[in-house]
Amino acid sequence: MSQIFEMELAGRKLKAEIGKVAEQANGAVILTYGETTVLSTATASKKPREGVDFFPLSVDYEEKMYSIGKIPGGFLKREGRPSENATLTARCIDRPMRPLFPKDYRNDVSIVNTVLSVDQDCAPETLAMLGSSIAVSISDIPFYGPVGAVNVGMVDGELIINPTSAQRKVTDLDLTVASTAEKVVMIEAGANEVPEAKMIEAIFFAHETNQKIVAWINEIVAACGKPKHAYEEQVVPEYVFEALKKVCPPEQMEEVVFADDKMIRDERVAKVTEDFEAYIATLSEEEQEKMLPYVAEGVYQYQKKTVRKMIKVDGKRPDGRKMTEIRPLSAEIDVIPRVHGSALFKRGQTQVLNIVTLGAMSERQILDSLDVNVESKRYMHQYNMPSYSVGETKPSRGPGRREIGHGALAERALVPVLPSPEEFPYAIRSVSEVVSSNGSTSQGSICASSLALMAAGVPLKSAVAGISCGLVTGETDDDFVLLTDIQGLEDFFGDMDFKVAGTHKGITAIQMDIKVKGLTRAIIEGAIERTREARLYILDEVMAKAIAEPREHLSAYAPKIFSTKISISKIGEVVGPKGKMINKIIEETGTQIDIEEDGSVYVLGVDEEMCRKAIKTIETIAKEIQMDEIYNAKVVRLANFGAFVELLPGKDALLHLSEISYDYVNKVEDVLEVGDELMVKVIGIDDQGKVKVSRKALLPPPEGGEKNGNRGFRRGGRNNDR
Repeated sequence: MSQIFEMELAGRKLKAEIGKVAEQANGAVILTYGETTVLSTATASKKPREGVDFFPLSVDYEEKMYSIGKIPGGFLKREGRPSENATLTARCIDRPMRPLFPKDYRNDVSIVNTVLSVDQDCAPETLAMLGSSIAVSISDIPFYGPVGAVNVGMVDGELIINPTSAQRKVTDLDLTVASTAEKVVMIEAGANEVPEAKMIEAIFFAHETNQKIVAWINEIVAACGKPKHAYEEQVVPEYVFEALKKVCPPEQMEEVVFADDKMIRDERVAKVTEDFEAYIATLSEEEQEKMLPYVAEGVYQYQKKTVRKMIKVDGKRPDGRKMTEIRPLSAEIDVIPRVHGSALFKRGQTQVLNIVTLGAMSERQILDSLDVNVESKRYMHQYNMPSYSVGETKPSRGPGRREIGHGALAERALVPVLPSPEEFPYAIRSVSEVVSSNGSTSQGSICASSLALMAAGVPLKSAVAGISCGLVTGETDDDFVLLTDIQGLEDFFGDMDFKVAGTHKGITAIQMDIKVKGLTRAIIEGAIERTREARLYILDEVMAKAIAEPREHLSAYAPKIFSTKISISKIGEVVGPKGKMINKIIEETGTQIDIEEDGSVYVLGVDEEMCRKAIKTIETIAKEIQMDEIYNAKVVRLANFGAFVELLPGKDALLHLSEISYDYVNKVEDVLEVGDELMVKVIGIDDQGKVKVSRKALLPPPEGGEKNGNRGFRRGGRNNDR
């Protein structure tokens, strides 16, 4: 029999139904908010996975098109690989929950969120985070939760919990915060240059609401939660560390890890591992069997303890920097020929090459998502990190979740400073190639992309820089050390990777990853202040010296785009029957022409003169013909009663015999030929839109009277067409 629990959240009812479906999962809940419904399940394997030294957690977020009343496209008519949004949502759920499982838990855990129904005012992504937390919390899987999560928007300076669809369209902040009963465990944000103080206020505004959600989930757990099962602890025995210290004493291990060159440090660690294995080989078979399974994990843990002790106790970083010091920086633009924009940004051994390509608006990415208000995006930031960047030989298998996540973070950081489509009618693709990695590659890609965009002539409102802040904690909440600009080793062995991007005015993006059970306000405020100081230094002392402002002109290799807007009723005339008219313009000018449903027209080409010619032709076709207007017309067809002349491309008018001249005209062929050009004046437009013109109306009348066209001469007055 199912149980139902309800609470009010941001003025809407949040309902959890447990025990109705998915009875074979360790934990399951149907969560409904407004009319958005998500099924969340958590399942664990019976036994730990053998041969792994990590927690095998998988999180899935499944977007079902039936949830918005759509049939999937494509030949198969079913959902395929996860969308980018689904991948990012799964990562967002994973990040706050992973630190709350026991560190030595080795059972496979699968969390699956299936979106069943979507109410556009109630985002399913946030609901899936709550559903995941409830499913694991009520299960028998060991977990130090629960977790509450909300989204925060900001409209006209006012902070809003779980904004509606209309509010999300105008918000200056898109912030998601997850919390335990005491601390913040995850922050993900995109913002329109929001000041640091306002961001901190928003984070703890969300944290306050999360406390109510956590209390509600605890009530659910108390009512129907299962006892947590025991598991096989995976701890490196103390005798392994004692043996390691004989091979490599603590002071020697400090020398091993104390290096600013990753390759040198890796070689030293490999030598320690080799020496340790050689030492074990001298022991009895019984002792070897006890030692060998822990070699890799033992060396790793020994490094970790050494690095953390050096930072926390001795105040020394592995590469000798001060706690607030940034690694050596450099920035360079125009490093690749012929591309539309390029830049290379270096921070220590991390090097990111960014390349920008400009294209027509028709090349923007079409999105097939559950958010019906977002159909496409014109700015696409992609991140690649090949194996050679870390000295490995893995084959390339395409972008994984990490690559998609880092690309999305950089994209989110730069979108607030992009010009509008009206100001800059281009689709923009920015690709970050990590050519060397030693930590903070995602933030390096933000800096490199900002430089490449300005080099390409994209009129950014401001340059954007990104930097990471690390953390090493002690025994109490007040005992911690913050590290500006963490390298790979400090990321691996530290407790936090707090990434912040922004401009001089404020923050444009945040992503926070942690390995501890949450952060206090003091840590969050300290990290935001540290990243602000570092960001301003990078903007002023490094990036501005490479390129201070966006270039005024595009690359010679970039396409030129001109735009105009025509009446929707005129689109058919511009296109012409079966595309005849638009294809003619394309052929004559060598341009690419895109016409949007709202009448926006974009003309793309390398030759600026031809682009302008195409725009002028389109505007001419779309122009309404008015009475008494004068046109330079071209004769296109002759008839017994006159000639048909082209006033505008695709728009003909009748020039009657009697309106050709004051002189008598017997046959039109006597005075006109197809292809002749002449000035005419509009003298009539009937209800069907048929136009009559006169050449005679632009000629001076003869002295003494008017020759009456085909009926001789009469004094005064106009000729009547009869």
